[in-house]
Amino acid sequence: MLISISVQNFLVFGRRVEMSLAAERSIKKFYSNVSRAGGTDVLKSACVYGGNNVGKTCMLKAIATVKAVLSDIDCEIPVNIFTDDPVCTLSVRFTSGDDVYGYTFSYDCSLQDGRARGFVYERLSRYVPDEEVVFVRDSVNGEYFFRDDPSLASLLSFVSDSNILIFTVNAAKYPAVAECKDILTSFADSVEVVDMNNIPMDKTLSVLKNDAAIRERTVELIKLADLDIDDYVYSGDIARPAVFHPQEDVLSLPDCREDMFRLTSIHRGKPVRSLTFDSTGTKKMVAIASYIIEALSEGKILVVDEIDSSLHFKLTRAIVSLFNNELNACAQLIFTVHDVTLLDCKRLFRRDQVWFASKDDGEVKLYSLASLSAREGEGDVLEKYKSGALGALPEPDLVSVLLGREEDETED
Repeated sequence: MLISISVQNFLVFGRRVEMSLAAERSIKKFYSNVSRAGGTDVLKSACVYGGNNVGKTCMLKAIATVKAVLSDIDCEIPVNIFTDDPVCTLSVRFTSGDDVYGYTFSYDCSLQDGRARGFVYERLSRYVPDEEVVFVRDSVNGEYFFRDDPSLASLLSFVSDSNILIFTVNAAKYPAVAECKDILTSFADSVEVVDMNNIPMDKTLSVLKNDAAIRERTVELIKLADLDIDDYVYSGDIARPAVFHPQEDVLSLPDCREDMFRLTSIHRGKPVRSLTFDSTGTKKMVAIASYIIEALSEGKILVVDEIDSSLHFKLTRAIVSLFNNELNACAQLIFTVHDVTLLDCKRLFRRDQVWFASKDDGEVKLYSLASLSAREGEGDVLEKYKSGALGALPEPDLVSVLLGREEDETED
């Protein structure tokens, strides 16, 4: 499970900002929303509210970037464009079995011989409960350390900055590196990042075609999105149309487009082609359903941007409740949202599960409801948020915009 993510000089973030999913011990309400992992109380879900372009999605992109780096996937690591500092730093703390680990890397995008300098700093620590450093590779200050194999320390000074340690040192030759690689890549494999406006269909297609055990639960979730659906199947009975023009672009289509034409929803006993018949919300639910079921079944971390996009508010609430449920042992849901009906600390969330992102003089702030004073954080949270008492609200003065335009037209 993810305990925390911190970013510095990454996208809209300048100063270091941290989002913690460690449960506040002072909050006793909804203990079913908390899981005990690695000797730590960890929140099963967390949401981020805020206006547009204030850093909500950027925080999720930071998680996606850590996953990509630890999966040896080539990706862009963008620094904050408003600073002159070419180095960004990302850090995660997570559970692995009965242990807690922390991993930090710094990436220098300044050019050296025509290429970005790369990963100039790495640190892996184990918390037992105090920090015990496993390895450090600091090419800026010339600090190299490897706890379980001191002979590696001198070798690390020759390791290229083009990639992180676990993918540059031969893990087959050094068992200590292999152990670190297993810890870090296992964490990366446990993370799934989904954008509700561009959801890959491949996972649901694979489930419908090949995984009978998960298929039934996935279909039940799809049926919640459309009460008129009796079943949802992958079928070869419906012929492909001569011309196909999707009504909207809300899905990341698979390489095999033929598969999309075989997705069939059964409405009151009648099979129809889902891609051309079903609503946008139903199609999005079809795409994300397998991610939800897989996360709950395998204890994964599901990260969703704009989870409420095109979904009914009751459906979104039901998805959150699945993760908060006491039957869920260790799956996590981290998401951004605009739907204020979810802002419910009486029946759905603890105060430490609700986060806000906002900008103050160009600087991005990220803070939890639990961090606010009792006067600010208690009472009707929805009303306080709508009134602006909790911050993180845009202030669009549309009337003045329209009036200003009318005045300009009058002057012309």
